[in-house]
Order: sequence, then C-alpha cells, then structure tokens
Amino acid sequence: MSIARMIEQLEISKRKLLGEELDTYAIDELVQIENQLEYSLSKIRATKSQLFKERIEKLKEEERSLLEENKRLQCRFEQQRSSNKPDVELIVEEQGEEEVETELFIGRPERRIL
Repeated sequence: MSIARMIEQLEISKRKLLGEELDTYAIDELVQIENQLEYSLSKIRATKSQLFKERIEKLKEEERSLLEENKRLQCRFEQQRSSNKPDVELIVEEQGEEEVETELFIGRPERRIL
C-alpha cells in the first residue's frame, strides 16, 4: 500500500470518527462506528477513573503525613510551653496613640514633586 493510499485511509477513518459525511454509510457501518466509539469512550472513562483514584490515594497519603507533622509540632509546642523555654520570642507592642509623620508626593514615583 502506498503512502498516499494510507493517508487517504486515515483521513476517511478520521472523518468517520468525527461524524463527518456519515450519510454515505450503510446502517451496519454506522453501528460498527458507534460500537467502536463506545468501546473507546469506555476505555477513556476507565483510564480517567484510575487516574482519579491514584490522585485521591496520593492526596490521602499527603493528608496523613501532614496530620502526623501537625501532631509532632503540637507536642513540641506543648513541651516548650510547659518548660517555659520558648524557642521563639514573641514581641508584643504596647497599644497606644502614636504620632506618624506622612508626606504627600504628587506625580509618578520617578518624578516626585514635594
């Protein structure tokens, strides 16, 4: 079979699968195309379903890992809190009135006019 003939057959097959020029086919050919499409669609759905299941399992494993990490960090926090030796110092600012000096610039940032 020549390459030109192979290309022509592929084009015909493509048009069949895309539903183009179907009026030239007999009923049994249309049923065959329909069955082929249903089979292909079921394979696609099965693959999609499998990929979703794998992704869900991966996310569940990640969730378990994060929950364990969270539990470990909570224990560490409680130990530090009970021993009164914090790793991180918390700085608490006093609340009150503060005076703030502001300046107004007019124009684009590169050309400021005071």
